[in-house]
Amino acid sequence: MIRSISSKPLRLFHQKDDGSKLPASQLGKIGLIMGLLDAAAKPEDMDFPGSGLHKLSGELNGFWAVKVNANYRIIFKFDDEGVTDVDYLDYH
Repeated sequence: MIRSISSKPLRLFHQKDDGSKLPASQLGKIGLIMGLLDAAAKPEDMDFPGSGLHKLSGELNGFWAVKVNANYRIIFKFDDEGVTDVDYLDYH
């Protein structure tokens, strides 16, 4: 279950189905990822084909990332109660 979303555009999309602040070409994939995150019990549940699931290090240590498109990722953390700190960014 998603407990917190850092990105305001993602929060609007997830809570109010308002994708106006996100690229229209990415809404389908973002919706899929957010739905899977909401149902995920562990990070490995996000390892779907094409996700590129991986742990991050350095400044983003503790986060996991899945691929939205070439440069954009949705990053998140897991704890005992669910998914936290969900964000949408180009970290490359």
